[in-house]
Amino acid sequence: MTRTIDPESFLSGANAPYIIDLCQMYAQDPSSVDEEWRRFFDQLDPSLRAGLIQDDRPPIWGKSASRQNLTASNYSGSPVTPETIRDSIRTLMLIRSYRVRGHLNAKLDPLGLDNRLDHTELLPQSYGFTAADMQNTVFVDNVLGMETPTVQEVYDKLKAVYCNTIGIEFMHIQHPDQKSWIQERVENTSSDQRVDNEDRLEILKNLIAGDSFERFLQVKYPGVKRFGLEGGESLIPALTAMVDRLADEGVDKIVIGTAHRGRLNVLSNIFKKPNEEIFAYFQGGDVDPESFQGSGDVKYHLGYSVKREVRGRDIHLSLMPNPSHLEAVNPVVLGKVRAEQDTHGDASRRRTVAVLMHGDAAFAGQGLVAETLDLSGLKGYTTGGTIHVIINNQIGFTTSPPLSRCSPYSSDIAKSIQAPIFHVNADDPESVVWAMRLAVDFHRQFAMDVVLDLICYRRNGHNEIDEPSFTQPAMYRHINDHPSTFKIYSKKLVENGLLTDVQVKELVDDYENGLRQVFETLDEKKTRFLISKPQWLEGAWKDIKSPKLVNDEEDMVPKTGAKVEHLEKIAEVLTRVPADLKINSRLQRVLKAKQESLEAGENLDWACGEALAFGSLLMEGKRVRLSGQDVGRGTFSHRHAVWVDQETERKYLPLNNLSEDQAIFSIVDSPLAEASVLGFEYGYSLADPYALVLWEAQFGDFANGAQVIIDQFISAAEHKWQRLSGLVMLLPHGYEGQGPEHSSCRVERYLQLCAESNMRVVNCTTPANYFHALRRQIISKTRKPLIVVAPKTLLRHKLAVSKIEDMLEATTFKPVIEDTTVKKDKVNRVILCSGKVYYELYQEREAQHLDDVALIRLEQYYPLPEKHLIETLKPYASRAEFIWCQEEPENMGAWFFLDRRLERLLEGMEARSTRFKYAGRVEAASPATGNASRHESEQKALVHQALGVRGTQLKEVS
Repeated sequence: MTRTIDPESFLSGANAPYIIDLCQMYAQDPSSVDEEWRRFFDQLDPSLRAGLIQDDRPPIWGKSASRQNLTASNYSGSPVTPETIRDSIRTLMLIRSYRVRGHLNAKLDPLGLDNRLDHTELLPQSYGFTAADMQNTVFVDNVLGMETPTVQEVYDKLKAVYCNTIGIEFMHIQHPDQKSWIQERVENTSSDQRVDNEDRLEILKNLIAGDSFERFLQVKYPGVKRFGLEGGESLIPALTAMVDRLADEGVDKIVIGTAHRGRLNVLSNIFKKPNEEIFAYFQGGDVDPESFQGSGDVKYHLGYSVKREVRGRDIHLSLMPNPSHLEAVNPVVLGKVRAEQDTHGDASRRRTVAVLMHGDAAFAGQGLVAETLDLSGLKGYTTGGTIHVIINNQIGFTTSPPLSRCSPYSSDIAKSIQAPIFHVNADDPESVVWAMRLAVDFHRQFAMDVVLDLICYRRNGHNEIDEPSFTQPAMYRHINDHPSTFKIYSKKLVENGLLTDVQVKELVDDYENGLRQVFETLDEKKTRFLISKPQWLEGAWKDIKSPKLVNDEEDMVPKTGAKVEHLEKIAEVLTRVPADLKINSRLQRVLKAKQESLEAGENLDWACGEALAFGSLLMEGKRVRLSGQDVGRGTFSHRHAVWVDQETERKYLPLNNLSEDQAIFSIVDSPLAEASVLGFEYGYSLADPYALVLWEAQFGDFANGAQVIIDQFISAAEHKWQRLSGLVMLLPHGYEGQGPEHSSCRVERYLQLCAESNMRVVNCTTPANYFHALRRQIISKTRKPLIVVAPKTLLRHKLAVSKIEDMLEATTFKPVIEDTTVKKDKVNRVILCSGKVYYELYQEREAQHLDDVALIRLEQYYPLPEKHLIETLKPYASRAEFIWCQEEPENMGAWFFLDRRLERLLEGMEARSTRFKYAGRVEAASPATGNASRHESEQKALVHQALGVRGTQLKEVS
């Protein structure tokens, strides 16, 4: 049912004289009208515009307008009447409406359930056209590839272009050249020109592969979850077309991230992963533990990497592993792509491409999608655009679209970055392939994100053992009666005479026989080998050792000192201001103090230790990348890695001016986001094991916003997916009376995730130890994520300083720092602590003149340095009592993690005290108080409690 509106709309009534007047002004001088109107009137036929250029032109509009003709000398002698001008401008408005809103009337739902009404702005009568007017000739400048068409011909062409099985959203784009490019490609390519017969045969073969693969698995492994592609099989010809197009464009690598649906199908038919390896995961549950590293994951989470020959050239395909957190892989893919580009000098970002496949509900609902899209145009994170494919099931688990989003399309969030969106009906695979090629060509032309919204359906439930009709009975009645895309398309090709039914059956039989042959040759022994076959230490990682072969205690303290000549050069550059750079006066004072410390080789602060670690790695040819919120200056105005000219705002990075052959130092102020940026940096760390990659939280607890990345990737990926990462997380931590959100980095959460030597967690007390911890990330035989409980007050604490000699060659990281200021035989109380509280304990011990208390610093929480702890604590075992002191509440911090582990150490030493006693804040729901005076009182009490100052009592632990 359609509805008309009053034709006194756009070119009638009060608007009409204004529009015609603009048109006449444009004809006399195009620059006299606004740019948008100029582009609009540019579409008029030049001869029609010429007819408007008259020195004494009469009124040409309204009921009283003269019927006098305006003759154009170059217009074949035909008259230009007011009605001609009116109809031509009205036609342009009709055309514009179709470009903007034609997708609203497109035939996009293969099930036909959307019940779309004709949009009123897409009706000719809305612009004042009568039935008789439809046969009038209009004069638009070859718009839609038509010369002097009638209104009816324009209308028919618009419906064919914009309201068929492809719906295009591109008029929200603000760049005229991008809109014009899409417009020209779409409007000048008729449906019969989109693919040829060779394409049609290729499309059919890909549909057969996608369809037969799923049916084969359903028969051989009934009732097993696989998140099949049934209903969305057009994804296979779409991805085939994409890979082919990118290969033709000279792309070397494609990195893909996707959720579960269709992953196995993509692995088989796009990556060409041997089907015996895929089948092995269905029937090879008994894995040899001696040959398989880690705990593994379900088959529809796993990644894969392969080099394929495509259209005569090698191209590397990589599918990233991904958990059930559907969009979590997005920034990881982008980070890996950016690292590949940086590593291989791909400054134009053309040779490695990111492809992300999404579910419709997840794309609309997951905030990480918006965060990741925001990275697309940022200098420190751009990858030259991402190709997005939404596998649009029109349902999210059991939730219908009206209950999961408030926008018309699941893709609408992509408009925020002005990405063009190509909606396409998945039951028209020819349109799918053409739309994909169009999307790839746009991506290559403009290095921008682009979205293909593949509108399909989900033939089974959320998985193969789910019953979808519980919640969507009407939809699934349609689906049960709806033929597959393969059947629809093969029937079309047979009817058009391209193939016969017999030939189609031969193609199906040939593919299925191949699957059957592979299936029948599998045995238990072969299955075990296929599952256990490693793929993680190849390529750039070939010289990195498997963690299984690395001794934790030995790898804890490799020689991480730097060459003295490197440190001297870095010290010089860190304080040398170029003559043409005018820096802030306060920064000048900072640099002067730093220069004095560096020249003396002592009193080096935290920022100095960090810069020396970065610089020494750079001079050794190892890239360093640090990103996060305000990292250039540093949240606490401590780092100053970027100097800004106070007049021109030109930026200068001292660490990029060390030597001609040094590696690149990248420091990137990130957007105000955690999950996307941390995911990006994790992905970056996957591509190059010899680059030091760091992410810094503005305050440690800000990492809460990235908990999915931490849980699913950083802590678990080694054992789930056999992926190593040396990513460093810097998490400012320390109780200084700044309230609950600015005190704790929630170290207890990271320690709870620690197991199987999966990562390192340190809480250093000296710049030198921080220096070694950073360098250890690259010098280590293997790669582990590093969690740094980073300081705040210690950044400038007069006691938290180091000497340059502590960073020279042959020096190492110190997992435990013993107390050399007391006599061991006089000590009857040993306080084990970590981080900032050490200095408070030390200062109060000195103030109280206590000479029987030893302060031992545990610099690494995990892997727990048991050997070093035993060596340090054993001299006190026979006479001292042992206390663990922390400033966090008892249910937070490291206490619950360390308690029983420390008890076992004391038992092994046969110590007089069998348990450590606890000194610290009591259990609390919130990390810290927001009241400054209460904070001071609590801090003083816990320090006195640990030291045994009169009037305090330690808590006995049962």
